[in-house]
Amino acid sequence: MRHKVNSQLYAILPLVLLAGFGLASFGLWAKTLLPTLTQNHQARQYTIEQFLDITHYQGNSFSTDGSKILLSSDQSGVDNAFAIQLKGGRTTRLTASTDTSIQVQSYFPHDHRFLYLADHEGNELDQLYVRELDGSRIDLTPGNDHQVRFLGWAQDGLSLFISTNERDPRFFDIYEIRADGYERSLLFEDKQGYEFQQISPNKRLLSFIRTNKREDTDILLYDRQTQIMKNLTPDPGDIEYRHQAFSADSQSIFYTSNQNTNFTYLVRENLKTGQKQVVLKTDWDISFAKLSHRGRYLAVGINKDAAIELKILDGDSLKQVPLPILPSGDITSVSFSRDENMITFYASTSRSPHNLFLLDLTKMRLSQLTSALSPEIDGNDLVEAETVRFASFDGMQIPGLLFKPRGASVEHKVPALVWVHGGPGGQTRNEFHPLIQYLVNHGYAIYAINNRGSSGYGKDFFMADDRKHGQADLQDCVASKSMLIATGYVDPERIGIIGKSYGGYLALAAMTFQPREFAVGVDLFGISDWIHTLNNMPVWWESIRQALFTEIGHPERDKDYLRGISPRFHAKNIVNPLMILQGNNDPRVSKSSSDLMVATLERNGTPVKYLVFEDEGHRLSKKENRLRAYESIRSFIDKYLMRRQQID
Repeated sequence: MRHKVNSQLYAILPLVLLAGFGLASFGLWAKTLLPTLTQNHQARQYTIEQFLDITHYQGNSFSTDGSKILLSSDQSGVDNAFAIQLKGGRTTRLTASTDTSIQVQSYFPHDHRFLYLADHEGNELDQLYVRELDGSRIDLTPGNDHQVRFLGWAQDGLSLFISTNERDPRFFDIYEIRADGYERSLLFEDKQGYEFQQISPNKRLLSFIRTNKREDTDILLYDRQTQIMKNLTPDPGDIEYRHQAFSADSQSIFYTSNQNTNFTYLVRENLKTGQKQVVLKTDWDISFAKLSHRGRYLAVGINKDAAIELKILDGDSLKQVPLPILPSGDITSVSFSRDENMITFYASTSRSPHNLFLLDLTKMRLSQLTSALSPEIDGNDLVEAETVRFASFDGMQIPGLLFKPRGASVEHKVPALVWVHGGPGGQTRNEFHPLIQYLVNHGYAIYAINNRGSSGYGKDFFMADDRKHGQADLQDCVASKSMLIATGYVDPERIGIIGKSYGGYLALAAMTFQPREFAVGVDLFGISDWIHTLNNMPVWWESIRQALFTEIGHPERDKDYLRGISPRFHAKNIVNPLMILQGNNDPRVSKSSSDLMVATLERNGTPVKYLVFEDEGHRLSKKENRLRAYESIRSFIDKYLMRRQQID
């Protein structure tokens, strides 16, 4: 009963205070008193089944008549295609996959057929399918050993564009496919390993990114009429250019650049005159810019301290359009309706899962279309992340998100985990992470570190880990322990480290090269052998292969260096408990490397838990596998962190 009363109290308090004190007083109360009340709220603990009852949504595409939205949802246990009616909110399931993740791409512009991608058990060899009006499906590029990517629609909606590496697994050729009959014609044959960006509305220009180094990219434009490839950004030095959009008349291009500055800003350049105009420049990176169908609006995302802030600009004047108050937190996957009257996007915070929102641009009215949080979970029981920075070993300020569990105090110290994101170059943003909230709900403090090399904090910070992987960024993770201890509520003897992909590598590196720093380590799909990984990266990574060699190291020329930072060759150093999770079909991280790592630990008598998922690749796509993984992770760290005081 107390739990229900508290929930009702939180619901009506803002209304009572707003009525009694007015808007200004309510704003002050919301900033000061509400966080205190929420933190002191005695939270109920939830099972992993309840956390995994949270629905994951992705993708969004308007139907031709603007009456419904196409998206993917895992409410059936694996991602399937669903349609949400804008009037009434009725949801209809459109596919019935039980083992393959369906990644919706788009409705057809002139009817209710739709496109989706699907691979086989995480092998990342996506194929593009059409779901016909009668429910049947057509594979647009049949085969089992190549990858297909959907690139978008022609301006008139009569054809779509794809790329496929079926001719040469290293390179992606570009094709146009007619919407009526699916006849395919070649637009561009790639023999250099370019990264396609967009095709101009008049279909004359194709834009590509050439990656020289991770922090040095160029925009290339291929003219189909003259058959000439032009470098639009030949400036020397480490400058990152990224194409964002062609103007609706194909006369201009929008792109981001960090030339002569630390943060990326948005530029419009006239392709005939070369005249450039700075559209938007802030003290944060511009993450994306997307133009509506006929150019009426330009949506811009700003990566503002680990959350995406959305702005809408007038497509002609480029002045900001006044908007209603949008959801706080991280905004992603912006999509315009074809008539340019509506926009959809996902919004999430550390306490609220990704939900789809609709903004009616004619009425400036915002509505929420999905409710992802399980009805069994009270959002007040979850923890809001706090942005915390600390000085690392060399004085560099390192940002991150700190989750403090309910009841943690100087008198009641809790165990903690340093959570490391993927990459290199990724970022943990202020969005919902089920595993984080599950562990925090059960008494763990979590610090989601954005170590040097993370994106979103400018060029200098992004480049600060180059050729220092497993060294400078690892030292950031170690240094974060001092910040955690200084909170007063974290037990210095019970701090572990957890990470996925590149974050998994740093977890392995921490346990290997700093073997006494972390009491326990958890690696999800992490690299243990850089030589093997760089020699065997997916063939379709040709566009970034040389850039990775420059940033991390060459598997032949830098073999000794790479061996030195690869945990597999030094696994005998590991003394504290380690858990490793591996996908059997992972094309990025070889199972054989993890097998060898585990074998060494077992021979040495080091506590190790090894989970292999036979039907997964580089992620956990199925709810049943996430259930097994998350339960096992908590059981493992409970044994070595939560119960360590009693054991000692």
